[in-house]
Amino acid sequence: QLQLQLLPGTRTRQYSATTTLNDRIVIAVGGNALQRRGERLTIENMLKAAADMAPTLATLSKEHELVLTHGNGPQVGELALERSAATFDVLGAESMGQIGYVLAQALSSAGRTTAPIICQVVVDPQHEAFRDPSKFVGPIYGAKEATALSQSLGWVMKPDGEYFRRVVPSPPPKEIIQIEAIKTILEQSPDILPIACGGGGIPVSRIPSNPRTLTGVEAVIDKDACGAKLATELDADGFIILTDGGGIWQNFGKPTAREMKKASPEYLEGTKAGKNFPGSMGPKIQAAIDFVNNSKNQNAWAAIGDLKDVAKIFNNEEGTLVMKDVKGEGVVWREAAVSKQDPPKQSKAPHKSG
Repeated sequence: QLQLQLLPGTRTRQYSATTTLNDRIVIAVGGNALQRRGERLTIENMLKAAADMAPTLATLSKEHELVLTHGNGPQVGELALERSAATFDVLGAESMGQIGYVLAQALSSAGRTTAPIICQVVVDPQHEAFRDPSKFVGPIYGAKEATALSQSLGWVMKPDGEYFRRVVPSPPPKEIIQIEAIKTILEQSPDILPIACGGGGIPVSRIPSNPRTLTGVEAVIDKDACGAKLATELDADGFIILTDGGGIWQNFGKPTAREMKKASPEYLEGTKAGKNFPGSMGPKIQAAIDFVNNSKNQNAWAAIGDLKDVAKIFNNEEGTLVMKDVKGEGVVWREAAVSKQDPPKQSKAPHKSG
């Protein structure tokens, strides 16, 4: 039985005439959280990973109003390998349906009804992101194989750790087309858990001569950036980013490494936290900062931590909590559970983002 506690400053409020819940939380599950390191990317392994997390999410949803979103980096990359002629807006929609099904099945088995929603997200097709692709998708390659794929298929390849991966443009989200549908489910059907903006949503743009007309865009939106926008537009109290790693560390991989328990957006920005990891932790930290800074709720909080620790992240027992009111220098450091425990080591595996 999970014992869930509200974080300081959160609100108890009524969202509709049919339910009173403690708070509204958007939870973002990384695409890599459905593919643990060392495991093959198969539907069976995805179902297993989803089944492992579902009971905890179902328990959380009994006391708190949840919206679930997810990444798709590994999955959309695999689909691109299978169908090299398909555009990324179409591949994003396919991966959204695939992962939405996996999560819906797992949560149904845990007693929770869900509504996976195919979401279109408007981006600016002239954004600078299209001139410098940065979003990693698909598997890793050696240098020779990466060069061959770049020459034969026209892919842009960039280093990811000791290897190379394909990168595609990742423009910021401007508008979530289905936001009113998500709000309607939350307000009118409190027993249904929405799964929305998977993989950052399907990237689309508006035709300048007819703004009501949408057209697909060849890109992959960062799911954490879209999750932050989703949480902001839903007036969420909290935004949790689940990964296959821990919270935010200083000097990660070094003997002096230490994990932040709490940090303010100002501190994270001032220390450029995560900037050395633009393909993994960097976007997650920026998304947490954006949500806390852009929220109308002065007590809004974000948290980053490992998928397996989701209940403890909620109570700030694990991971890193990002909020405006952090006393002192704007950071609280987490004490090691075991004093002689070795600090985390920098993995030789490539950094991933979902």
